[in-house]
Amino acid sequence: MQERLSPLSRALRPKVVSRVVAAVLCYSTSSIVVAADDSLWDIPLEELGQIRVVSIASGTETPLDKAAAITSVINADDIAAMGATDLDQVLETVPGLHVNHSDQAFSPKYVFRGITSSNNPQALMLINGIPVTTMMYGNRSNAWGGMPVKAIERIEVIRGPGSALYGADAYSGVINIITKGPESVDGQTIGGRVGSFDTRGGWLESGHQIGDIGMSMILEYQTTDGWRETVERDAQTNLDEMFGTSASLAPGPVNTGVDQLDARFEAGGEQWTFRAGLQDRSNLGTGPGVAQALDPEGEFSSRRINADFGYRWPDIVDSLDVEARISYFNITQEPENDIVLYPPGAFSGDFPEGLIGSPGYKENQARFDLSAIYRGFTNHRIHTGVGGLWADLYEVTERKNFNPDFSPKGRVVDVSGDPTEVWMPEEDRNNYYVFVQDEWQFAQNWQLVSGIRFDDYSDFGNAVNPRAALIWATTDTITTKLLYGRAFRAPSLNELYVANNPVTMGNTDLGAETIDTFEIAVSHQLNAQLFYGINLFYYEIDDLITAVAVTGPVSQEYRNSEERTGHGGEIELSYSPVDEVKLTANYAYQKSTDERNNSGVGEAPNHQLYGRMEWSVSPIWKLATQVNWVGEQKRVASDPRSPVDDYATVDLTLRAVDVLPDWTLSFAVKNLFDEDVRDPSPYADPVPAIPNDFPMPRRQVVGELQYRF
Repeated sequence: MQERLSPLSRALRPKVVSRVVAAVLCYSTSSIVVAADDSLWDIPLEELGQIRVVSIASGTETPLDKAAAITSVINADDIAAMGATDLDQVLETVPGLHVNHSDQAFSPKYVFRGITSSNNPQALMLINGIPVTTMMYGNRSNAWGGMPVKAIERIEVIRGPGSALYGADAYSGVINIITKGPESVDGQTIGGRVGSFDTRGGWLESGHQIGDIGMSMILEYQTTDGWRETVERDAQTNLDEMFGTSASLAPGPVNTGVDQLDARFEAGGEQWTFRAGLQDRSNLGTGPGVAQALDPEGEFSSRRINADFGYRWPDIVDSLDVEARISYFNITQEPENDIVLYPPGAFSGDFPEGLIGSPGYKENQARFDLSAIYRGFTNHRIHTGVGGLWADLYEVTERKNFNPDFSPKGRVVDVSGDPTEVWMPEEDRNNYYVFVQDEWQFAQNWQLVSGIRFDDYSDFGNAVNPRAALIWATTDTITTKLLYGRAFRAPSLNELYVANNPVTMGNTDLGAETIDTFEIAVSHQLNAQLFYGINLFYYEIDDLITAVAVTGPVSQEYRNSEERTGHGGEIELSYSPVDEVKLTANYAYQKSTDERNNSGVGEAPNHQLYGRMEWSVSPIWKLATQVNWVGEQKRVASDPRSPVDDYATVDLTLRAVDVLPDWTLSFAVKNLFDEDVRDPSPYADPVPAIPNDFPMPRRQVVGELQYRF
């Protein structure tokens, strides 16, 4: 995705590209440290931005086509043009990344290149370079509740491994969300939103400069009843047919309402930055039901609090830059009322008030990172780092009316603190790491980036992850890259220790999942108007963690049981035939294979196609339309159902910028033609709980109005 260029910028473009090609071969592509060698980077940021820069592949700003990974960048202007109000709507436009939804409160699954699983721990999400991963499930939490976009400055995405820099869970891909800071929040902005599903919200942005210190604050609030599309059959329907009961609430609507409160604060000086954030979710519906039996009243709350402080010492000694950062992350998930797993009358009347199980947990994390870049060697830049993570699952709660063998208790009992009853013991985890990376310009147009990282965990062992990237500035406008990387996924605490669960038990003998990925990429800035890129990939997965059927009172146990391979490619195109029109498109193909039975993995599309046109009708009015086609999604080998049908959604966004002085108006229609979109539901033998899959939102209308002062 390329930024729009002014006529002056178009005239300068060939000069800029040539200078960047020469400069980037000596520039760091792997650092947390922001400082750069000014003798190499004499290009103004305004010009550099014209060819897009990315920091996720390295931590420092690098031209997108020279990054040591396959990357995408989406900035705030792109987000506004597509009319997105939530992060998931933005990520669905990234080639090779598809957003599916879990059976757990419809929490999003970010499926990179066909790599999918129930809780989706293989995709790492960062906010300002810091993981927001729960140790409990290894994902962003099952009570995610969405993420609004007004505080986002840009989103950087790696498709492929990133563990050599980011450690655990940077496995199938990495998503780094960079929030707005004092440099991008100028003055005050206030806005409001109304839309379908009884959606209402508002936001406030404020930025100030006090001497050498810049400060910014962003508040966002939204409440929605959520889409209430109908589930025709659910898990209780199957039980009714088995026991001759009629307890199921299906056909009935999914439960997708949520209240969101997000707050971001940032302050910084020349060498330091402090950030703090709050993501509060309340009245979060259970989607199709926690056990895939409709639960129209069940609701969770979740609170995520983060803070970090970083300090930089540029040139602390000759040719050496150092940065230190400490961060804190707290996450909670608590039921707001009793969660009904199966409705009243389930199991032949053994549970007259329904089968009730209401789990909760609270988790603390603290991190310390110290990194350095040394530029004193000719044609080399050495990047090193050490750090640690301390995570504590300090409170686990549960209310339920059944025993570990599923027999009824006769009433709802709080079993928190009882190790023979509660669903999860309170555990902790420590992780220490060290890495080193060398960037070597061994010829005028060649650079080799190589590195390795060692991680040691207190609960499952260690992992070693190397990477290598050979970058060739083939011509002034063509770049070729050969990439290799190994990544790992740490077992979640749930997979290691879950207990008193009549369905699945943990396994303390688990090791890490690993993946080896090979990639080749070519990008070509044909002229100032046209850019395209092509990349191919192949990966091998070992020791994938899945729930395996076992004999005994518990039917499944987590084990390192699968091997997978995958291959495919992605094509990206950006074209501006005239200054007023910008076209963006991408296509992705993938095929993933379960090596145990030589069958397709399923539950992810093999083909995706996306296109967007932005048209500046006038200096005030902007019109954008986008089309997203998702190919059919095949089933796992044991699932006899037909594939999930392909679908195409069309969105329209009309914006008026400064329609009155400092006023901006936006009107968007999502899924214009009211397509029936379904996400695959998991399979259960002999009958899936929800056989007709998960219904996604139909047509939506959203209007926004904001004022800057």
